[in-house]
Amino acid sequence: MSKVKVAIIGCGTIANAAHIPAYLKNENVEIKYFCDIIPEKARMCVEKYGCGTAVEDYHDFLNDPELDAVSVCTHNDFHSIIAIDFMKAGKHVLCEKPAARILSEALEMQKVAHETGRILNIGVCNRFNTYVNKIKDIIDSGELGEVYQVYASFRAHRSIPGLGGDFTTKASSGGGALIDWGVHYIDLILYCCGDPAPLSASGAAFSKLGVDMKNYVYTGMWAEETKNVNGTYDVDDAVTGIIRTAGPVITFNGAWAQNIGVSETYIDFLGTKAGIRLNYCGDFTIYGVKDGMLTEEKVKCKETNMYENEINDFIRLVGEGGGKNRQYIDNAVLTSKIMQAIYDSFDSQKEIIIDGGK
Repeated sequence: MSKVKVAIIGCGTIANAAHIPAYLKNENVEIKYFCDIIPEKARMCVEKYGCGTAVEDYHDFLNDPELDAVSVCTHNDFHSIIAIDFMKAGKHVLCEKPAARILSEALEMQKVAHETGRILNIGVCNRFNTYVNKIKDIIDSGELGEVYQVYASFRAHRSIPGLGGDFTTKASSGGGALIDWGVHYIDLILYCCGDPAPLSASGAAFSKLGVDMKNYVYTGMWAEETKNVNGTYDVDDAVTGIIRTAGPVITFNGAWAQNIGVSETYIDFLGTKAGIRLNYCGDFTIYGVKDGMLTEEKVKCKETNMYENEINDFIRLVGEGGGKNRQYIDNAVLTSKIMQAIYDSFDSQKEIIIDGGK
């Protein structure tokens, strides 16, 4: 078949670390455009990868009849705008997580995807992680029995990204620790448990340690090149909550920054027959009972690259002219509904009932 022609929109960290390398490894792909509002970033990609054309404004190639698909790797505030524009122009879209800043934007993206019939996948890459899919298979097989509760911890000592920049500005990002890190954990849990409908949520989102930006002490900061202590800090650096679903109850504690110097990043799947602790982005352990004995089995297996798996499946669908996979917007909207409910719960100081349908 002829090569699928794609554009990379937003040439920052996630594009260079994940999307671009995965596209380049796929022999059925040609990267036609690198686009960034900072022209130097797009030009650097052309030079580094030896392909494509550098463009500053995506409108310049929005209606290119040769273009098949785009990867949207921009800040959250442009996800819905760009994705909708390209779907309406007949292109397929892989958009980085979260789907959007707020639920209404995600719902509009979903509406346009349904209306246009274009692919709209959201980059919740754990759905293509080897260990995550092993856990999903174990749960589906009934080995854990009834999975009645899942607990997630995504806590770090002092790890606020890009202090004072887009990450910590609610108008740009939509939120902090929950929408940046929590989105992955919540989506992973929903995926492993069969994407159960969310029913209600209650939570609290704290903006405490990063507020005094000039006196914030840290040892390292992702996206430090965007740090601006004279900028804005109005997002959550810690969050906690409980989510009731048509499947298990989900509880979680998360923090970009906490005054505990131990990072705890894991998920516990608690079943009536056995339980699993997944070390996030790592292996897992199964705890069970056999022949009157308590058992503990540490599972290790050969991993494949989840970003390459994600891109390859997207390109497969594009080549087939469309279709839905595990990253389709309908599933991502469930996580958007949950995150919106957590934020709304804290603002209103009450539990929020969720319309759990897709």
